[in-house]
Amino acid sequence: MSELQLSAGPIEYEDTGGDGPVLVLLHGLTIDSSVWREVVPGLRADYRCITPTWPLGAHRKPLRPDADLSLKGLALLVGEFLERLDLRDVTLVLNDWGGGQILLSEGRADRVGRLVLAAVEAFDNYPPGIPGRAIGLACRVPGGLRLLLNLLRFKAFRRGPASWGWMSKRPVPTEVMDGWFRPATTSAEIRRDLVKYVTSVPPKDVLLDWAERTRSFERPVLVVWAKEDKLMPREHGRRLAELFPAGQLVEVDDSYTLIPEDQPREFVRFIREFVPAAHVPRKSG
Repeated sequence: MSELQLSAGPIEYEDTGGDGPVLVLLHGLTIDSSVWREVVPGLRADYRCITPTWPLGAHRKPLRPDADLSLKGLALLVGEFLERLDLRDVTLVLNDWGGGQILLSEGRADRVGRLVLAAVEAFDNYPPGIPGRAIGLACRVPGGLRLLLNLLRFKAFRRGPASWGWMSKRPVPTEVMDGWFRPATTSAEIRRDLVKYVTSVPPKDVLLDWAERTRSFERPVLVVWAKEDKLMPREHGRRLAELFPAGQLVEVDDSYTLIPEDQPREFVRFIREFVPAAHVPRKSG
């Protein structure tokens, strides 16, 4: 595990290295980079895979108390991360969390050559579904988040529709989920970071305006959607693919939102077809 000091604080990440096309893979709320543990092995031989643990509640090191951890702030932090590592012609891969799209609407995606949106928050669906509303409420009630996190210690609650039951069709291994929830359960500073993000989501008209502005991104976009997703409306996959001038849609069977958990082999296949291993980096300027 490597660490990079950004303006907001420390970001931990893993980097397979290599000279292949660069993939930066980002996860969702209260998840860490281990969500890609079944995907990276199928790619690392031909691609450089970078998997940061983004400060969305499962990060182990708190960020600066004055850090901008709003939806837009974290999106711009993605751009800073790419810049600090001097990454170019990156394929940015998002699953669950859709905030990275705002990098496009802000005109800060010059280092992004391709984009993969896999069952992500989109349009005005922030945070998504019953679990999103539950964590939103918990973050606004004194002591609510800590209570919710303590309930997540119990397997029956984890698989309920109000928590993680609708995130993946197959239960995530207990030790993996324990690692996801431990930081916010045990650290008040991590909970502070999470609350700052969750309570920052702007009104729907602002979200829709940001979505409309992503039309300016003319490079290839792959939208990967789970047909049975209960949190990300199926129509959003089609709308996203139509939004981008170079967008395309593929749909996945037998999966919920966490496609890297439910269908990792299919996900690897989609990436390999979308980003050829012999891909020549796009010239800057």
